[in-house]
Formats: sequence, C-alpha cells, structure tokens
Amino acid sequence: MSAGERAKAKAEQIVGKTVRKAAHAAHKESLAAKGAALETRGKMRDAKEQTKDSFKR
Repeated sequence: MSAGERAKAKAEQIVGKTVRKAAHAAHKESLAAKGAALETRGKMRDAKEQTKDSFKR
C-alpha cells in the first residue's frame, strides 16, 4: 500500500469516527450518519489497497 493512500484511508477513518461520536453527543443523527459513511469509506479504501498489495506479491 502506498504511504499516501494509507494516510488518506486512516485520516478518513479518524475524521469519520470523530464526527460520528460528536454528532451522537449532540443528538444530530443525520450528521452521525455522514460520519459513519466517511469512516466506512476509509475502511473500504484500506481494504482496496490491501487487496491490490496481495496481488502484487
């Protein structure tokens, strides 16, 4: 996995989790859903890069 893609995936996961938790605390469910989607997108980006790396080996 390239360092840039790994950093981007991890950043999306962290930002998504932070937004989700803050939105839950403020009782903003639509914003919590957006945070969860961002976190999931980061996880999927990470999975995609790991799959690409497994084929390169």
